Amino acid sequence: MLDPAAPHLVVNSRTLFFSWVPADPDAVAALVPAGLRPRPDRQVFLNQYVVDDETQTSGFGAYSLTYLGVSLMDVDAPGGLSPGGWWTHYVASSRVVRDYATARGAPTFAGQTRIEADGEALFSETEIDGTPLVRARCRVGQTGHLISSGHHRYFTNRNGQLLSSVYPYVAEPVAPFEIESVEFLPGHPMYALRPANPLIIGFGYYSPRSSFAYPGGLTVYPGGGGMPEPARQVHQVPASLARSGLPSGS
Repeated sequence: MLDPAAPHLVVNSRTLFFSWVPADPDAVAALVPAGLRPRPDRQVFLNQYVVDDETQTSGFGAYSLTYLGVSLMDVDAPGGLSPGGWWTHYVASSRVVRDYATARGAPTFAGQTRIEADGEALFSETEIDGTPLVRARCRVGQTGHLISSGHHRYFTNRNGQLLSSVYPYVAEPVAPFEIESVEFLPGHPMYALRPANPLIIGFGYYSPRSSFAYPGGLTVYPGGGGMPEPARQVHQVPASLARSGLPSGS
């Protein structure tokens, strides 16, 4: 098992990252523990990425991963451009990655993520136990001279303590970029995070080359409370046909 206190680097992953306003704001807010506050619009974020080769990591090997969570108030990442986020689901194909993330407090699941591009069409899908749970379809262009860089800040819970980590990143987003549809399938607790219909996008980008680091060590965040109760599940027609902007945080 990798030392959970050790830093790790991932380079040139294929990454789809965006956020939305949820269909059930109360269910989303119920996922956030005491000591943290969701945004007024209860914005949810999703990051799906694929690391195609073991040479792109400092020890993880090749893997795919999806994480979802809730954007937060008053706990921005350094620079103040990206809001902090509470991880609610962390779906990784690699046991090595899952064990490392679990030891850092991440709510891990075993599953697969795929991202496929065909010309301007991009399709992503996350599955657990062979069952697709999240799908997105986008229109994408080419990378140019634009570089997106900065930091993300994410919170986890380990042994009843809230932990905070800051993750530096550098990405090459494509332009143009448009999210055409997002679909959540019932049957898993992450369905509570499904988008409103019509879809309202907060930020988003696709980058065929996105690099980031897991920081060494973790910071205990003061004022953390217990974990929330699981969110209730309500059927909702999947959202579709939306436009997105360039990345602005989370």
